[in-house]
This record gives sequence, structure tokens and C-alpha cells, in this order.
Amino acid sequence: MSTYTQILYQIVFSTKERKKCLDYKNREMLFKYIWGIINNKKSHLYRINCVNNHVHIITHIHQTIALADFVKDIKTASSTWIKQENIFPNFEAWQIGYAAFTYSNDAINTLIEYVKNQEKHHKTLSFSDELKQLLIEHNIEYDEKYLL
Repeated sequence: MSTYTQILYQIVFSTKERKKCLDYKNREMLFKYIWGIINNKKSHLYRINCVNNHVHIITHIHQTIALADFVKDIKTASSTWIKQENIFPNFEAWQIGYAAFTYSNDAINTLIEYVKNQEKHHKTLSFSDELKQLLIEHNIEYDEKYLL
């Protein structure tokens, strides 16, 4: 027998201190770079999007890769690349930590639409409020001081 998995993740992480530095004009370059990392890990990217201070990734991770290692590799490689290429001049680093949520496959279309519409929905909702909603929706206990 082989190993089979289908775990759909939404991964969310922010810039250091929620700094608003992910300028619109170079986001596509960032998305392509992160897609390359995910692809090289034999994982599947369904959707990636961001606003000026955080990123959402919808993905299925290859069964041999631990989630924490996957996120660490994306953040480390993309941070180095952003600084080398200077595509976001005010970018310092990604925040420490991340949030990851699992979904059933029948939620994929709704989830993709949610991530696609980040700009629109962040006109009325802060990142902290969005993250709180996701944590509550997934019954995850959290410490308020880490959401500031």
C-alpha cells in the first residue's frame, strides 16, 4: 500500500509587526516565487493572494512534508528573495509564526473565492479581526497579545 492524503490547508502569515509593505505592483512576482517553492515540494497550490501586510495560501501539502517545515521553507526562501530582489523596499521580515486551517474538499471553491477577494474584504475588516474570526471558526484558542 502507498500513502494517500488530501488535506486542504489555508495558511496565513503576516509581515513583521503587520507592516504594510507588500505593494500591489510586485505581488504577482511574489506569488510566482512562492508557487515555485510549493511546486518544488511536490505540493499543490490552489490559490495565493495577499494584501499589504499578510498572505493567504490555499494548498495541499505532499504527504512527506510537515506543515511547520513547509511554512518555514516558504517564509525563509521568500524573505531572502524579497530582500535580494528588493521588490518590496520596506519589507523587513515575515512575522514569527503562522496560522493554518484545514478544510474539506467541498469547500475549495468558496475558499478560493475568499482568498481571491482579499482586497475587497479588507476594506472593512482588519487583519487582526480576520484572524480572530478564523481562529474562532476553527475552535482554536489564542492569546490576544499575539494578534496585535
